[in-house]
Amino acid sequence: MTPGFVQDKVVLVTGAGGGIGREFALALGREGAKVVVNDLGASLDGVGRDSERAQSVVDEIKAAGGEAIANGESVADWDAAARMVQLAVDTYGRIDCVINNAGILRDRFFFNMTKDDWHQVIDVHLHGAFYVSRAAATFFKAQQSGSYVHMVSTSGLIGNLAQANYSAAKLGIAALSKSIAMDMAKFNVRSNCISPFAWSRMISSIPTETPEQQARVERLQKMASSKIAPLAVYLASDQGAGVSGQLFAVRANEIFLMSQSRPIQAMHTDQGWTPESIANRVMPAFKPSFYQLDRSQDVFDWDPV
Repeated sequence: MTPGFVQDKVVLVTGAGGGIGREFALALGREGAKVVVNDLGASLDGVGRDSERAQSVVDEIKAAGGEAIANGESVADWDAAARMVQLAVDTYGRIDCVINNAGILRDRFFFNMTKDDWHQVIDVHLHGAFYVSRAAATFFKAQQSGSYVHMVSTSGLIGNLAQANYSAAKLGIAALSKSIAMDMAKFNVRSNCISPFAWSRMISSIPTETPEQQARVERLQKMASSKIAPLAVYLASDQGAGVSGQLFAVRANEIFLMSQSRPIQAMHTDQGWTPESIANRVMPAFKPSFYQLDRSQDVFDWDPV
């Protein structure tokens, strides 16, 4: 048998019981990785648990001739995050990659969002990504190797309605990834983000009440979650060794390198600024370069390729 792209790599994929995470786990298994399939088995809004969800993916990987083990704990728990990383090491002797994919949704307009809506989403996405990444860092340092792949979203990178909690968490993960990439570079550890466009449980709650909403959902339904997996496999492999601190997006057969915040215009004065001079000089000069209140679908407004 020809060795796979990630042959004998040990990869922990969180939220891998369905959707994009499942596709990651299956693709990694096909390419020779030993996969820790984590999934709490909760509902889309984070309620309940079902240990069979992770185990069913493990069974699929094994049926195809791969190696995998299930973990049903929550990434939002510091100790549980440490245990799932330790499970990888205890079972397979090491850990080579963490894919932070687990997530929930509590979509509300900002003015209706509750404290619980905010905390639950931040806990799973942002805290969870930190907890699992931090647990793996000790082993990555000792090995002098490793990689992180974090799932982000154009809801955070660009913007979206009724997702203040989700957007804030995902943009926070992008910043976390960049910090990890810089802090861990001397240990030969890299960290990157993928912003996926794909039809999955995470976006199946998008309303379809207007023709515009219906058209958007129809476009999303054309984008299979399996299309995201090849980039994740690449980033987990040794071939991705020169890639770190980057933001990618995948939409069907398109891959994008996303921009990162940099200054686009500047003004200065020897006398210092006053509110009046800012009003009269700075803002009129800057205004043509202001960003609009764009949503993701406003920026990616063409049909997927």
